[in-house]
This record gives sequence, structure tokens and C-alpha cells, in this order.
Amino acid sequence: MTYRLMNNGWAAGRGLAALLVLALLVGCAGTGNTQERNPVDPWEGFNRKVFVFNDALDRAVLKPVARGYRFVTPSPVQTGVGNFFSNLGEPRTVLNSLLQGKPGNAAVATGRFLINTTLGIGGLWDFATHMAITGMEEDFGQTLGVWGLDEGPYLVLPLFGPSTVRDTGGMPVDMATYPTTYVEDDKIRYGLTALRIIDTRAGFLDQEALIQGDRYSFIRDTWLQRRRFEVSDGDLGDDPFAGDDFDFDDADFEASESGDAPSD
Repeated sequence: MTYRLMNNGWAAGRGLAALLVLALLVGCAGTGNTQERNPVDPWEGFNRKVFVFNDALDRAVLKPVARGYRFVTPSPVQTGVGNFFSNLGEPRTVLNSLLQGKPGNAAVATGRFLINTTLGIGGLWDFATHMAITGMEEDFGQTLGVWGLDEGPYLVLPLFGPSTVRDTGGMPVDMATYPTTYVEDDKIRYGLTALRIIDTRAGFLDQEALIQGDRYSFIRDTWLQRRRFEVSDGDLGDDPFAGDDFDFDDADFEASESGDAPSD
């Protein structure tokens, strides 16, 4: 089974490993046909083929390695590895917070990076969270959304996984703002990238059972919902049931109780 509920190959928004993991976890949907074409997914035929390709890579390589990694690596070490890579994403959050007009979040991310890099021993310990210093992660795809650029069609990228046209366009900027991009030693840079991918994939092993129905559709819809939540900072709009303009007529309830539909 493969899975992707959440975050980038080029260090986009959720970082290089996250997008790679998204791709490698989004398979196993097969070639099942959907009942209706989703308007946000006009390239579904292509996307499903890439989805299956990514799954083949996951089954053959990434998932077995992730299982082995989790089996031999103590939980505290895994936590430290995750903290380390999360800390490297803070500079990206600082830049994009400023571009989005969120100086407060930029200050929080700066503080987290300085604290975790020093007191947290290079980011292995998330000391800032223990100090209740937390903020929101930001990437350039989110920045483009805040600037008003439409997300565009859903797109499954080979190796990189779930994305949109907007997020794909933001990848180069996110790559340029991730520190490992500037590690000159190829062995170290590739080693860090591989470790991040494996550690992230291991974190999803227990979540695959959450997928229900058509896996492709489930992952697409869940990913898009989460991504929109990130871009809007959790603002899902006004509750139509909470407004004063939304009124029920007594006849509506009477009709409902009698089993008849209300008349227009």
C-alpha cells in the first residue's frame, strides 16, 4: 500500500524530501475509472499514470528502506533527524513570511532557527517548541497564493508527487532557499537528501490505512484540502449557518417532520 496525505522535491514549501515522498507514496490506485471528472483535475489521465509510476518506485525502493530505517533506528534518533531537517526549513519560512506581509511569523521563524541551531545542537532538539515558540511554515507556493495567483490544475509530478501548477512554479524559489542546496560536497548533499526522504517516508508508514475507496481520488482531495488550508492559514471562509442572513422558515421544519419537501 502507498500513501500520501501531506508535503517537496526541490525543497518546495514542505521541503525536498516531502515532495519526493508525496510522489512515492501516491500510488496503488490502479487504473480504476472515476464516476465523474473533477474540475480541478483536468489532466487526470496523465496524473493517474504518473501516480502508478511513482508507486512502483515506492514499492520497490523507498518503502522497504523506510521500514528498515524505522526498525534499526531508535525513536529518539528519528525524532532528532526530523527536527534537524525541519530546522533547515526555517529560513524559507522567514523569507516567505516577509513576502506575505507577516513580519510576526518571520520573527518567530528566525527565533526558532537561532534557538534550535544553538541550544538545540544544530536543530536535533526542537528547543524552541519546548519554549512555546511556534509559528506557521511558509513556502513560495503559499506566497503565490497569498498574492492572488490561482492554484491552477492539480498535477502529479514524476518523483515529486502531488502538486498544482502554482506550486510547481514555486519550486525553484523553494529550492534556492533550502540550505542543503548550497552544500558543495556532492556526497554530503545527496546523503542528506536521501536521509530526509527515508525519514519522512518512515513517518507515513502507520498512516496508510487511512486511505479509503479510490486511492488516487482520496489522496488528491485530501492533499488539495490540506494545501488550501495552508495557503489560507486555516481561514476556510464564513460559516453560512452562522450569518444573520441565513434564516429557516417554520414551514421548512414542518415539511421535514412530515416527510415532504418544502415547496418553493
